[in-house]
Amino acid sequence: MPRNRVTVTGSSSGRPMVFAHGFGCDQTMWRLVAPAFEPDHRVVLFDHVGSGGSDLGAYDPEKYGSLNGYAADIVEVCRELELRDVVLVGHSVASMMAVLAYHRAPELFGALVLIGPSPRYVDDGDYVGGFSRTDIAGLLDALDSNHLGWSADMAPVIMGNADRPELAAELTNSFCRTVPDIARQFARVTFLSDNRADLHGIDVPTLILQCSEDAIAPEGVGEFVHRQIPGSRLVHLRATGHVPQLSAPEETVAAIRAFLASGA
Repeated sequence: MPRNRVTVTGSSSGRPMVFAHGFGCDQTMWRLVAPAFEPDHRVVLFDHVGSGGSDLGAYDPEKYGSLNGYAADIVEVCRELELRDVVLVGHSVASMMAVLAYHRAPELFGALVLIGPSPRYVDDGDYVGGFSRTDIAGLLDALDSNHLGWSADMAPVIMGNADRPELAAELTNSFCRTVPDIARQFARVTFLSDNRADLHGIDVPTLILQCSEDAIAPEGVGEFVHRQIPGSRLVHLRATGHVPQLSAPEETVAAIRAFLASGA
């Protein structure tokens, strides 16, 4: 499946785990986490169309004008690989792609792991997503006017961990590699989405991993997601920032392993 540059490793007979990356990233963002599951799982990594080593010619602005287009790709990857009982791991906006993929094909998925999920970034009445409409408008305007400058400014905010500048540098470089026009549309699809209603009806074990000092998905958002998904497990990581798979991979792996060992 060259469109999404799918990579399959690990145990061919193990329970499949599919890892979906967030905005401005690619499958390399899982390099410190995914290998830990290879001895017992069939590990599937891929790039969203428009990201990483995906086929840029396959990018369709209409299809990818909503998160449903990305969710459809996740389902297609799972079906082409004939996967069942999938543990679908989504980071950031890919958490909501995972939720949408589940609703599209619930028979494929046995568990969800949502890392730093946010069903809506914009505050709305009593709901606090962490951003005002003015905040988001300014963020998108800045991206429109200066993609590289926006990347350099936003990556450290998203990553957190100011005492480890190499992490922010990696995220900055990842953002900068994204084609500007695609980055602009993906950002709009991400930050203007509202998937709160899609949290209902999830009937598989679900783990929510929440970091502290997360500028993109504040703790109240993780708690909201937890309340909306009956039976879900919310784990507050010691990790800070929005990308624990880079900043705290051992803790991230341990939390996922404990969840799976509990019978998820």
